[in-house]
Formats: sequence, C-alpha cells, structure tokens
Amino acid sequence: MSMLGTKWTVHGDGKTITPGAVVSPNERLSWPRTIGIGLQHVVAMFGATFLVPILTHMPPATTLFFSGIGTLLFLLITRGQVPSYLGSSFAFIAPIMASQTRFGVGGALGGVVMAGVTLAIVGLVVQKFGAGWLNRLMPPPVTGTIVALIGLNLAPAAWGNFKLAPVTALATLAVIILVSVLFRGILGRLSILAGVIVGYLVAVARHEVDYSAIDKAAWIGLPQFQTPTFHLGVAGLFIPVVLVLVAENIGHVKSVALMTGKNLDPYAGRALVSDGIATTLAGLGGGSGTTTYAENIGVMAATRVYSTAAYWVAAIAALLLGFSPKFGALIATVPAGVLGGAATLLYGMIGVLGVRIWVQNKVSFSNNINLTTAAVALVVGIANFEWNVGTLQFAGIALGTAAALVVYHGMNALAKWRGTVGDPLVPELEDAPKG
Repeated sequence: MSMLGTKWTVHGDGKTITPGAVVSPNERLSWPRTIGIGLQHVVAMFGATFLVPILTHMPPATTLFFSGIGTLLFLLITRGQVPSYLGSSFAFIAPIMASQTRFGVGGALGGVVMAGVTLAIVGLVVQKFGAGWLNRLMPPPVTGTIVALIGLNLAPAAWGNFKLAPVTALATLAVIILVSVLFRGILGRLSILAGVIVGYLVAVARHEVDYSAIDKAAWIGLPQFQTPTFHLGVAGLFIPVVLVLVAENIGHVKSVALMTGKNLDPYAGRALVSDGIATTLAGLGGGSGTTTYAENIGVMAATRVYSTAAYWVAAIAALLLGFSPKFGALIATVPAGVLGGAATLLYGMIGVLGVRIWVQNKVSFSNNINLTTAAVALVVGIANFEWNVGTLQFAGIALGTAAALVVYHGMNALAKWRGTVGDPLVPELEDAPKG
C-alpha cells in the first residue's frame, strides 16, 4: 500500500505480531487493526494537546486541526521512517501567555511563527553539519537550566486557576497522581487525560461548568483561523522554546531507534525541520506550536506497533475533529479548577525535565560555573524579572535564557583567561550524521 510516497508491507498475516518482533515503521497490520491503533494514538495525544489551547485561551479545534496537518507533514518529510504524532508543546504555554498580555493573540501567534522558523533553520543546519555546534553552544548545564525556568515561570498561573475552585483542582491533581502510580502501560500514560475527565465530572457536580457556548456552535464548520502580528519584543520569549523542541525531537528519534533497532540518526535533522514547518503553519493560522509526543511512544511500546500507517490514521482523525466547532466548544468548557489541578503537575514536570537533563548528563554543581549559571538564571525566570529597553520588553524567560548563556560562557572565558579553574566537565553528545 502506498500513500503519498509512504509504502507499507503487511506484517506477517496482518493479524498477529511475529514473536519477538515489532511492526516496523514501513509495515502495518490489517487496516481494521491499524485504524484501531491509530485511534489509540488520538486518545494518547488528546489530554496534552487540548490542555495547551485551553490554558492559553486559544481555539482547541484549530489546534487539533494544525496538529493533524503537522503530523502529516512530519510523516512526509521524514519519509515515513520516524513514527510520531505532533501535538501541542507545553513549552509554548509560558511565552504565549506572557506575550498575550501585551501584544494580544496575534502577537503570541507571531512568536509561534518565529520559533517555528528558527527550529526549521536549526534542523537544516543539523542535517547538513551535525549537532556538535548546538551542543557546544547549549551544553547540559545551560539547556537544563533553560528548560527548568520555562516550566517554573508558570507556577503563579497554576495557582491562579487552582484557587478559583480548590476542591475540583485537588480532585483533578489527585487522580492524575494515582493513575500514574497505580497503572502501567497505556492507562498510566494517560494519567493527565484521566485526571481531567474525573475533575470535569467533579466540576459538573459542583455546577462549575458553563455549557452555553456549546448550544450556539455548529456540528460541522471550519476551525477558527487567526492571523499573527509580528513584534520584536516577543522574540526573546519564544526563541528559547526552540531548545526544548530540539531536545524533544532528537530524544524522540533516539527512543524510537532504540525500540525498533533501526538507525534513525540520519532523520534527526528532518524531524526538526518537520516540526519547525508544522509550528510555523500553526502560528500562521491560529494554532499552538507542536512537538513530538512521549505519550504516543507509550502506545507504541505497549502495542509493539511502530507503523507510520497508524499515525496517518491519527492525523486524519485529528483533522476531522478540527472541523467540528461543537466539539471544540465542548473542550473549551473545561473549568478553571480542572486546569489548575492539571497545571500544578504539568508546569512542575516541565521544570523537572530540566533537572533530568542535569542528572542524565552528570552535571556537577560542585563546579562554581554550573552552580552560578543555574542559580542566577532560575531566579530571574521564576521571579519573572522584567527589563524595558525603549519599546522592547524582556521578561523572565528571555532574561533567564540570556543570563544562563552569558553567565556560563562568560565565566568559562574569564576562568580560562585567569587560569583559575578548568572547563567544567560537559559530556559531548555525539554529532548527528550528516545527510
């Protein structure tokens, strides 16, 4: 079977998976089974993908539409070799919310476009020259700090929703925690979705849900498209997000390669370019920036099916949901308490991902350069420092990112000049193969 250049051969008899084997990206099971697995991918991405537009007050149906478009582009550009769903990236929540307060929705979308174009350019450079230059500019002490401050910068926003309906928020958070620890496999991966559903039911029982917008929405119609406006002042908020997207995409490629036993490094640059284009299109039309999803890796690990055919099914399903304004209106009814409960964990997880980068790369904080880099940048980001230069305004994420880069590389340069301390030990990541 061939679809726009993607070819799949049937695995075995199409009904069962050969013992000890996996269904590789260029294979598929029978179409009924492939469609079923594709719908599982829709469920897996759904909890995270719809939370981003709700938290940032953007149309959920539009975001779903562009996530479907982005996934199709990803599959085409990576030549059907890297199974992935591109859903809303949590890393965009903080800069979108910050830029909306000054430049409105259009300004936030302009920032999404900037991030998308930057990511695509990085992808082209990685595909041509490898990732060594990026690793030297953004070593683990810097990257971990930036990822951490992006998540922790959002802490006040989580409390802002939580305190509006603390009972509902606490119920949502408790269910997410319990499901993640009590269940394995796909259900454990869907803990956020499970928590949101239970929290929503609690909110209904407490009369916290407003259904008025659903009655006015049509069953079928075009998504609510919006156009961006461009302001230099948002660049500092959105460009740091590119670092997170690079780490997520390359991590995804390496994870799938490990599980399928295939060398996918030659497609790392293509994955970045794909996500960059998908994010750019989303920003141009009113959606949120996209990234690869760990939730869908969970589905693949549980089913042992890595077929990109299943992702075509998931992408098409997301597109169809995007053409239902009533469905989008239903998603938008999720009340503040549910969002506050989910965000409390969600924003913290983004912050801890930065810590994980430190741990995985054995970053030593006995080294004063690493310690100072993290200490200064985290406080700047969490406290949301501001600096106005004429008409330009730089806030916590931009200033924290700048602080991490200037402090780390500045202290290294001074230490070398004075001979006071050697370079901190920074594990060099292997360059991605050129292709």
